[in-house]
Amino acid sequence: MGFIDVIKDRARADKKVIVLPESEDRRTYEAAAQIMKEGIADIIIVGTEEQVAEVGAGLDLTGIKVVDPAKDPKAPEYIDKLVELRSKKGMTKEQATDILMNQYLYYGVMMVKMGDADGMVSGACHSTADTLRPCLQILKTKPGTKLVSAFFLMVVPDCEYGANGTFVFADSGLEQNPDPEKLAAIAASSAESFELLVQQPAKVAMLSHSTMGSAKHADVDKVVEATRIVKEQHPELMVDGEMQLDAAIVPSVGKSKAPNSPVAGEANVLVFPDLDAGNIGYKLVQRLAKAEAYGPVTQGIAKPVNDLSRGCSAEDIVGVVAITAVQCQAQ
Repeated sequence: MGFIDVIKDRARADKKVIVLPESEDRRTYEAAAQIMKEGIADIIIVGTEEQVAEVGAGLDLTGIKVVDPAKDPKAPEYIDKLVELRSKKGMTKEQATDILMNQYLYYGVMMVKMGDADGMVSGACHSTADTLRPCLQILKTKPGTKLVSAFFLMVVPDCEYGANGTFVFADSGLEQNPDPEKLAAIAASSAESFELLVQQPAKVAMLSHSTMGSAKHADVDKVVEATRIVKEQHPELMVDGEMQLDAAIVPSVGKSKAPNSPVAGEANVLVFPDLDAGNIGYKLVQRLAKAEAYGPVTQGIAKPVNDLSRGCSAEDIVGVVAITAVQCQAQ
């Protein structure tokens, strides 16, 4: 059984309610129909009945709940809550009404905030910034978490490295150039996410172009300091660095370059030094190794909301919904 099939089984065991706000996109309906058919989650689509009928034409949408903000009896409650949450920013009732009636991402996030949905998936036709902005404004960060970051869950076929070819790549979608403190927080969150989703111990490698002092540069110093911080703050984690990619995942290279490391050659969580490296890295593995890439999955938000690549397929949305449902189970 493949990784995503295991995730789907876990989602089915305790079904959650996931809201999909992008009712203007055909992929939303294709994914929703598949999710309902497979029994992965209960689905809410935010949109008008006319839009759903038009864009979802020809698909079996039986059992899917459609919520039109203009007709939803809970809308006044959402408007009042949004005013309360954003009052320090000068939010008026008129502004809140305009936002919630016209920006379905905000409406979906309010459904999660108010407990009418467990999680949300968006991003097929919105940027990461557009998806995350309402989350950070309304849901805020998870207690005890210093920042919101994003990872891709990579499943590489016929791969003996990592957890049978399964890895977390972070941050591959959000944090542009994290300082040592942020990089350490990304490492800690990524280890937690890996263990939740893969159900194996995380082995975290702090990646660099240097392994254990083989090169001298300010970029290397950043990773060295981040490694020190995460070890100090999370002594329970198996984490090491700085190290090159081959030293992190190839056992023979790890023994040669970092013989005293508990992680070298066995890493399954790869923490990249910046967003450029993380984004390029996941796309290289996805395209050249034909890996399954699920994400960007967010971590650090108070409730599960996940982003999608705008180039995603309907099947990708199904996978991210399943992952989001499993995250919801851990709430």
